[in-house]
Amino acid sequence: MSALVDGFGRVHRDLRISVTDRCNFRCDYCMPAEGMEWLPREEILTFEEITRTTELLVKRFGITSVRLTGGEPTVRARLPILVGSLAELGVDLSLTTNGATLAGLADDLSAAGLRRINISLDSLKPERFFELTRRDALDEVLKGIDAAVAANLNPVKLNVVAVRGVNDDEFADFVAFGREHGVVVRFIEFMPLDAQSQWGPHRVVSRAEVLSAIGERFPFEAMKRGSEPAERFRLLDGSSEFGVIPSVTEPFCESCDRLRLTSDGMLRNCLFATEDFDLRTALRSGGSDDDLAAVIERCVGAKWAGHGIGRVDFIRPSRSMSRIGG
Repeated sequence: MSALVDGFGRVHRDLRISVTDRCNFRCDYCMPAEGMEWLPREEILTFEEITRTTELLVKRFGITSVRLTGGEPTVRARLPILVGSLAELGVDLSLTTNGATLAGLADDLSAAGLRRINISLDSLKPERFFELTRRDALDEVLKGIDAAVAANLNPVKLNVVAVRGVNDDEFADFVAFGREHGVVVRFIEFMPLDAQSQWGPHRVVSRAEVLSAIGERFPFEAMKRGSEPAERFRLLDGSSEFGVIPSVTEPFCESCDRLRLTSDGMLRNCLFATEDFDLRTALRSGGSDDDLAAVIERCVGAKWAGHGIGRVDFIRPSRSMSRIGG
């Protein structure tokens, strides 16, 4: 086994797999409200192709963590079958979802071998939730959260994208929700990946502002930071914790160990990469494991020092979040 090391000495252990570009929401953060063209079915990697690629990354390169994303991964038919195949590889297997259909899937996913789950939720207010997702589905998401907890997909984490003027009045409410429901809330700074291209530095709510808003209602203390990008905090009453991921104002690029496999079989070395590395062609043209490995090594070798947000030469990715995976 050989490690995947880029030119800056970062060893890559984390693989994010987008299993579909489709979604059942229409969030501005992920896709345009109109005119979205889904990839043809034949361009999407099959479960067998995903499993073969992941097995190579695990056995040859030491990948230890795999997360399934989308689009919305739960719209992919027979998803527990893929989960079962990947679970056999012995990786730390998790999934990111909007939670809308999770209530009916949580038990099956857990039984198939899913260990953990992240649920994206940017507002607890029904009217605001509808504005953000264009679906009246907050109750379904809340039921999905409870179902994930009941299915022992622990820890259940809520990913909240903090956007100024959108949900910056709800941070303490989310912490209270996490305490009540036994889930870990993580606040993520707004990044320039929104499909409507409305991102700007003025819309980013910084780590300091998030903590200030929460501190007005809940006393807390910092926890020892592990390898995850989230800085963790514990409520002083011991009831729960929350996290902040300051990916814009305090980026963690120097310790990033992630690769991303898109639903159409392109390998990406950063969320903000401007170049794709084509694994699908190698998979479908009879390529050997060595052929796939060569593409993977080129991808990792081309990784930048950092995403460059805020620099004058920063270039937004041509793909929206639904085409990249979280």
